[in-house]
Amino acid sequence: MNIHSKKSKAHIRYRLKDNSIVPGTTTITGSELGWNKQILISWANCIGLEGISSSKYRDERADIGTLAHAMVTDWLLSKKTETDDYSKNQIAAAENSALSFFEWANHKKIRPILVEKPLVSEKYRFGGTPDIYANIDSVNELIDLKTGSGIYPEMVIQASTYKYLLVENGYPVESVRILNIPRTEDEAFFEQKISKAHQDIAWKIFLNCLANYYLKREMK
Repeated sequence: MNIHSKKSKAHIRYRLKDNSIVPGTTTITGSELGWNKQILISWANCIGLEGISSSKYRDERADIGTLAHAMVTDWLLSKKTETDDYSKNQIAAAENSALSFFEWANHKKIRPILVEKPLVSEKYRFGGTPDIYANIDSVNELIDLKTGSGIYPEMVIQASTYKYLLVENGYPVESVRILNIPRTEDEAFFEQKISKAHQDIAWKIFLNCLANYYLKREMK
């Protein structure tokens, strides 16, 4: 059985056939949307008033989320997840988070097709790595895993963008689903299927963000 570690995972560089480097989906949405910036500022202020370092708190939860994500994707690939870089508390929290996915998957027939496979769009010049593309109960479905306190519009945009990225690369997508797997007691399991209408709107928003990204590069 293979052993898989995600904490030290290298940053992915997306290259087109001509070897040119293109931005990733999260780079585009992170730099061009900015919808959550004010929320994050308010959150950091509240955490600081409680005497807690917002950066350490954020990094701790991010590590738990990374490990939980690895546990799920490794399980799909029959890999053993390496946990040596994590604390006992982080491992316990990540196991609890992954358990919510396993319970969701328990009565489903899942055949993984692509798991964390980097893809590029030659047409639109960007890349992305969908979490899970699998045949689930005879439906070709894209699943985007999230850990946090809910499902937000930018997550819908990201997941929908992965759908069109898969389709361009020859992988038909019949359903798009976001699964939020909780890391701590103050978070909850959420599941959202994205309608075709919302997928189309999200894709248009992403293309506008992509255009802005390249226009800004031209100005530099």
